Amino acid sequence: MLFEKFKQVRAFVFDVDGVLSDGSILVTEQGEQLRTFNTRDGYAIQLAVKKGYPIAVITGGRSLGVKLRMEGLGIKDIYIGIDDKSAVLHDWLSHNEMTADDILYMGDDIPDLENMKIAGLAACPADAVEEIKAVAAYISFRNGGAGAVRDVIEKVMKLQRTWSEDEHVASI
Repeated sequence: MLFEKFKQVRAFVFDVDGVLSDGSILVTEQGEQLRTFNTRDGYAIQLAVKKGYPIAVITGGRSLGVKLRMEGLGIKDIYIGIDDKSAVLHDWLSHNEMTADDILYMGDDIPDLENMKIAGLAACPADAVEEIKAVAAYISFRNGGAGAVRDVIEKVMKLQRTWSEDEHVASI
C-alpha cells in the first residue's frame, strides 16, 4: 500500500527547518540567520526538477539564504515567512491543477501538521516531533538536513523509473 502511494506522487512539497536543514540556526553578530543544507538532498531536488516534478517549499522562516539556495536548485515555488501553510498549499495545488492526493509533503513539526493531514503521502524525517510521526505514512530513516529529502525523492523516482544516476548538474 505504501509503495503504491510513492508511485502516485506527482509533486513534492517540503518544509525547510528540520526537513531540508537540521533545524539549527546560526545567528551572526549582524543578525543574519544561517542554515546548512545537505548536498545529496540538493542533488535529488535538482534531478526531480529536471525530470519535471513540481516542487514547492513552504516555510515560516524569512531567510534570503534559503530562497537563494532553493532557486539555485531550480525550485520556482518558494514561500517564505508563511504563517498559514495550509492556505498556501491549497493555492499551490489549485494553481498547478493538482489534488492533495498528487503530493508528497514532508514536514517535521507542529506548523506542518495540517498539511501532513492534507497530503496524499505524508512523510517526515526520523527526528520529527511525535505529533508529526503520528500522522506520517512514511518516516524516513534519515534525519532532517541529513538526507531525508533525498530518501523520499529517490524512492518516488526509482519506483516511477525516473531516477537516473548518469544525469549530473555541476552546482548542487
